[in-house]
Amino acid sequence: MRKRLLSPRCRPASNLKPEPSAMTERDDLPPVDGDELFDHTPQWLALDAQADRPVPLHDTAAIRALEQAAMADLPPFTLMARAGAAAAAWLRHHEPAGPLLLLAGGGNNGGDALVAATLLHHAGRTVDVWLTADPARLPDDAARAWREADEAGVPMRTVYEEESPPAWPDDVTAIVDGLLGIGLRTGPGRPPLDGPVAQWIRRLDEAAASGKRVYALDVPSGLSADTGAAPLAVRAVRTLTFLAAKPGLLTAHGRDRAGAIDVAPLGLPGPGARTPAAWLNTPARFAGLLPRRRHDSHKGSFGTVGVLGGNTGMVGAPLLGARAALHLGAGRVHVGFLAAGAPAFDPLHPELMLHAAAELPLHALSAIVAGPGLGSGESAVAALLATFDTDHPLVLDADALNLLASDTQLAARLRQASQPRVLTPHPLEAARLLGCDVAEVQGDRLGAARRLAQDWAAVIVLKGSGTIVAAVDDDAPALNPTGNAGLATAGTGDVLAGMIGALLAQGMPPAAAAQAAVWLHGQAADDLVAAGQGPAGLVASELFLAARARLNRLA
Repeated sequence: MRKRLLSPRCRPASNLKPEPSAMTERDDLPPVDGDELFDHTPQWLALDAQADRPVPLHDTAAIRALEQAAMADLPPFTLMARAGAAAAAWLRHHEPAGPLLLLAGGGNNGGDALVAATLLHHAGRTVDVWLTADPARLPDDAARAWREADEAGVPMRTVYEEESPPAWPDDVTAIVDGLLGIGLRTGPGRPPLDGPVAQWIRRLDEAAASGKRVYALDVPSGLSADTGAAPLAVRAVRTLTFLAAKPGLLTAHGRDRAGAIDVAPLGLPGPGARTPAAWLNTPARFAGLLPRRRHDSHKGSFGTVGVLGGNTGMVGAPLLGARAALHLGAGRVHVGFLAAGAPAFDPLHPELMLHAAAELPLHALSAIVAGPGLGSGESAVAALLATFDTDHPLVLDADALNLLASDTQLAARLRQASQPRVLTPHPLEAARLLGCDVAEVQGDRLGAARRLAQDWAAVIVLKGSGTIVAAVDDDAPALNPTGNAGLATAGTGDVLAGMIGALLAQGMPPAAAAQAAVWLHGQAADDLVAAGQGPAGLVASELFLAARARLNRLA
């Protein structure tokens, strides 16, 4: 099988050479006629959600360490020259015609934009640069980029002294955000983004909302590269991130703000042996552990799943989970209902075996999914407690999580239980389990998932934009790149819980089962949207067939 990290549209960076014109002194620049500047393989690669080899995601600390090491080994200006050359070729590829406006901030992100503008100008492209900082206070490399742009005759305007951002030029095709990059400092105790930079970000956000195409260099300004938190951030249609992909581009506000993501390694090997902040959750994480089907298999070969829940008014929730388990390959599926008068059979899927909760054959199961529509009260607690007395892998979802958060004795009992377990909270449920508020969870989703994994000795699936799968014994969480807003509808969480249960019943380890189910769940939604069935109006019961198709393609 061909190994790939990125989209086949762009060839691997190891085959690339940095643009010589961007790395030499002024009098070595190539002729002004220009197309030769771009007659080379693009120096970026599209981040691929289907990559079949591991893709690390590195935080700001790792990126800065890599930058410092590279600058110690390379001639001055080399990294900025490479970044600007990659950005120029990238912009030309994705925005092949029309005038461009590049906003350059007061740091190295602005320098990258200046180099890109100079190269595009030499190639005959109409570009304008607005510098939002004092040229006399630029750091060394950015100051050099400013001087070279000026000497090349790039149209430039300093706007740092203007009281408010000027109106966008009428003829501009797209705007490029080179304001901050990873230069944003965020976190507890730091003041919110304010001042002129905040004004520019608001203006860019307004431009994007009005339909103007905005491209971001490295990280959309205002977005935390580490956490994806973005109280105020640029909304880009596409982002070119440098050196390595960052976790904040893919979770919390990241996916909405970054748009499509491309990576420019700049000729460097990456942070090496340094442990990543996260791994991109792709088939490389789990494909080798997916269940295989021998010709002499029988239904008992693929395990038996039990789904417990369905209190009064909520009997559909465990049915969704059970149907998902059936379509993800479980050999047999039982459902235990708490509601009186629950259905005796499922007319859509009569293969399912339906019971009262007390009659669910717990000790004959291979995996248990508890929580969909479980409700609260003594009967729900008693039913949940019974699942702790087995050795079977356990998926705890929805109301099961709320009971654990509100009942200290129940929580203590789970912590004493020995079976492997997967907890699947959304942000509010995660906040209840951690005893904090939702803003704290969303402000650092990776950190919240790690804390939950430690607190509950469990695999944690922290749902949301950029779902995170964290386990106690993993070096770093997995951050999921699949899925879309079509999943924001009732029942999709029940489906995911049933999918995890099915893979557990077939013998997958808990972390791999969670990673596979999360990826398949999101990819099913992406496939449905690509076929015109969403995102608006996509319903949970449409996910089964699409997820089954993807599973069989992988396995």
